[in-house]
Amino acid sequence: MRFCDLTGERYGRLTAIKRVYKEGDKKTYWRCKCDCGNETVVLASNLKRGHTTSCGCLKIERTKETNSTHGLSKTRIYHIYKNMKDRTTNDHNIGYKNYGGRSIKICDEWLNDFEKFYNWSMENGYKDGLTIDRINVNGNYEPSNCRWVTMKVQSNNRRNNHNITYNGETHTLSQWSERLEINCSTLSNRINRDHWPIERAFTK
Repeated sequence: MRFCDLTGERYGRLTAIKRVYKEGDKKTYWRCKCDCGNETVVLASNLKRGHTTSCGCLKIERTKETNSTHGLSKTRIYHIYKNMKDRTTNDHNIGYKNYGGRSIKICDEWLNDFEKFYNWSMENGYKDGLTIDRINVNGNYEPSNCRWVTMKVQSNNRRNNHNITYNGETHTLSQWSERLEINCSTLSNRINRDHWPIERAFTK
């Protein structure tokens, strides 16, 4: 069987150093150096399949992180925080392509410190029912670019929203609907289906 040399290859936090064998075991193992400084022996197949990516320090860190939330790990705000981290750092997350995949990150202040995120949230209007919103939809999650808003406000701040300028003012269609007191579906049909000019659609 052809030998697969993993020397120097990285798998998560692990770097393969030397191939080793265990007495009575025909499987191949590799001695690895972890980024934390520890060494560990890992089954070769677990390395290549991504089943083992640290000496165990990653699991310990995650446990500490969960335990350091001061009893808030089951709260709504903690789940918002975890989801925010996951969609910006985990390429297996269904929303990653719209966040981490677009190079949107979480600032260092919040990334590994839920307490700092929690304190900022409490000081900046967090309430149950509100969602975290980036003011600049192409910017990062950081104190200067985030706010707590209703779903309605957040929907008006989506990057795929179509803004309409009329009489020197620019708003989304739903915002124009409120200002003009015309049903949003009616406005949408006039503009997108019937191709009315904006002035006629807004004044008819």
